[in-house]
Amino acid sequence: MLKWILTLVIAIFLLGIIAPHAARFIRFGKLPGDIACRFRGRTYYLPFTTTILFSLILLLISRFI
Repeated sequence: MLKWILTLVIAIFLLGIIAPHAARFIRFGKLPGDIACRFRGRTYYLPFTTTILFSLILLLISRFI
């Protein structure tokens, strides 16, 4: 159990480091269907299409593993 928790913590840590840098090259979040709302000086992003796309990619990866 401890190994799984440690693996999960390390994976989340690495993903947190890699994700901002990868976002520069992969333009997810600005797909058609993603909504950006401006309210009281703040911008809120609702990435519907990106979420669906990532879910499908993770589903395909999990099916092959």
